[in-house]
Amino acid sequence: MTAPSPIYAYDFAPDGAATPCADIDAASAPDVAYRWVHFDLAEPGVTDWIAAQTDALVADALTRQDTRPRAAMEEDGLILILRGVNLNPDADPEDMVSLRLWVSERLVISTRIRKLMAVTSLAETMAAGRGPGSPGALVAALAAGLTQRMAPVMTGLADQAADLEERSVDRHAGLRGELAGLRRTVIALRRYVAPQREALARLYQEAHPLFDADARSSLRETADQITRLVEELDAVRDRSAILNDQLADARAEEMNRAMLLLSVVAAIFLPLGFVTGLLGINVGGLPGASWPFAFTVVCLICAALAGGLALMFRRKGWL
Repeated sequence: MTAPSPIYAYDFAPDGAATPCADIDAASAPDVAYRWVHFDLAEPGVTDWIAAQTDALVADALTRQDTRPRAAMEEDGLILILRGVNLNPDADPEDMVSLRLWVSERLVISTRIRKLMAVTSLAETMAAGRGPGSPGALVAALAAGLTQRMAPVMTGLADQAADLEERSVDRHAGLRGELAGLRRTVIALRRYVAPQREALARLYQEAHPLFDADARSSLRETADQITRLVEELDAVRDRSAILNDQLADARAEEMNRAMLLLSVVAAIFLPLGFVTGLLGINVGGLPGASWPFAFTVVCLICAALAGGLALMFRRKGWL
């Protein structure tokens, strides 16, 4: 079977010296600590090659389309699924990109469907001849890179929530659509960021042999950063909920004021309609039917009645 073409393939010495690997099927040199191979799942033959290198459980985890951040300890390695914000052009950051990893003592296999900037940045460092000296250090570096690129997105969401709160002081119209979009983004991000925090916390808490003290310290710091990001997402979610309630209350108050005004207007004109209707019946005996000033007097009575009602409603605070 011909080996598929990886995106990146490097052999690493114990001191972190990185050497491009031309043949991923060839045995590693004695001075190589481990090998990292990174694939695009769209590349033909990737699934078969992974199945030949690992067992069925690992192959399924590395090639599955729908993934959720998790860490699963195996006898001879570790299955790790991570997510990063989508920073590709014309993409939504909340549409998080999955990175699937199989980590063993001598081999690290990672797969992706879409490009991840954190992986690209780390590969550029390796192209310069330096890289993590152990599989655990590689995982810690990838996790740190993914987390660092999440922080500006979360800060932007907090700034967007603050902007909506400030604008809601002066007006309410047009903000509900923006607020709904913000809440959808927060929900989508938290769906993956919170499980990723738990997965990384499990790695440093269980002291897996793949991770030395330095790698566990890096993972602990990364998990703490993700915890702060989750707390920031929770704060934005709570602020959005409060702002949504405020907008709903303001809208209800506006509608109540409008209904009150309509009710007051109807109350003012109700007795006027009664008077004009009573005087407009076509029967004999109506007072002032032959008096030339009767119409003027009726108009003045109606105006006085309307003015008196309006004054009364104003004193009651209804106008």
